[in-house]
Amino acid sequence: MTVVTGLDRVVAGEASIEGRAGLLAHPASVDRRLVHARRALADAGVDVVAIFGPEHGYGGEAQDMIEVGDLRDPEGLPIYSLYGKTEATLSPTPAQLEGLDVLVVDLQDVGSRYYTYVWTAGLALVAAARAGVRTVVLDRPNPLGGRHVEGAPQRPGHRSFVGLYDVAVRHGMTIGEIATMVRELEGIDEAALEVVEMRGWDRAMTFEHTGLPWVLPSPNMPTLDTARVYPGGCLLEGTALSEGRGLTRPFEIWGAAGLDGVALAQRVPLDGATLRPTTFTPTFHKHAGAICGGVQVHVTDPDAFRPYEAYLRLIAASRDLLGDRFEWRHAPYEFVADIPAIDLLTGGPELRDAVDRGTGIDAVVAAERAGGEAFEATRRPWLRYPEQG
Repeated sequence: MTVVTGLDRVVAGEASIEGRAGLLAHPASVDRRLVHARRALADAGVDVVAIFGPEHGYGGEAQDMIEVGDLRDPEGLPIYSLYGKTEATLSPTPAQLEGLDVLVVDLQDVGSRYYTYVWTAGLALVAAARAGVRTVVLDRPNPLGGRHVEGAPQRPGHRSFVGLYDVAVRHGMTIGEIATMVRELEGIDEAALEVVEMRGWDRAMTFEHTGLPWVLPSPNMPTLDTARVYPGGCLLEGTALSEGRGLTRPFEIWGAAGLDGVALAQRVPLDGATLRPTTFTPTFHKHAGAICGGVQVHVTDPDAFRPYEAYLRLIAASRDLLGDRFEWRHAPYEFVADIPAIDLLTGGPELRDAVDRGTGIDAVVAAERAGGEAFEATRRPWLRYPEQG
């Protein structure tokens, strides 16, 4: 079965967008023919007069946490960056929104709290509503499906651009559902947001069931396999372990100089995945040019695999194997300098404290499971799609 995205529904004439439009998009904003939203919307009669790009840029050229400047597209339209030097750049300004009747959001998310595109959409919605500009979200599938939820929402004081609202790590929501949540939590009038829902998607579907083409939405999200491990793999950004940037399979292949991949694979048995010991040399980023030991996470049963819990245990095992050579990330992370990156990612200090004490993380895992289960009830009012499978 082929899912019809919000963009494809506009292209087919099932939904219309009136007035002068701004477009918030990235490389994966394509229709079923792989035509980018910029061209597909124009061909459908939408008057796109300005473009906005999220983290990594409208064209997807920038690596993580790299400032992107304003540009112009080949036809002279302004491309406003929503990821610059400061946190203030994450929202469109009144000047950038001036003259717009509608802000069209077409971003492919990957279903993890840390993946910043949903928060860019939320910030854009809030800014647009304040400016009297209506927001239209062209909904897209959550590649991981909408059934499974993992990880507790953030604890007080741990919101950031990798989690602007309190949601589970693997939230099981679409970007349209997240936008609906933001609208309600911010008290924004219902008329300020329209979600052009997908046709044919249900919560049991993962991306390979949709019949849609996969386009990497950011430079280090090359395949659906990457998205499957990312709810856990992104935690590596909070450590000095290489998450495999500078390789062709980031977040799946990871490790560090001096890490024994064979021992790591033996320590952490996983449901739904196999750990293959490997060695690699990153071409850039952490451990660049050094031979690293580690593992590749091969997902064998996506329905059984729980990536967040898997990587919590893998990080703890890496700390045991590396001893004093294990380090957390100390540098600022996504505009925050006074809270460790790993705490922002997990939503609190519990994992870091348990790993540093060496007391085991079973209690942390249990609390994360309970928090995820509680969020399943919290999210229900914002869900738009059934579960058929």
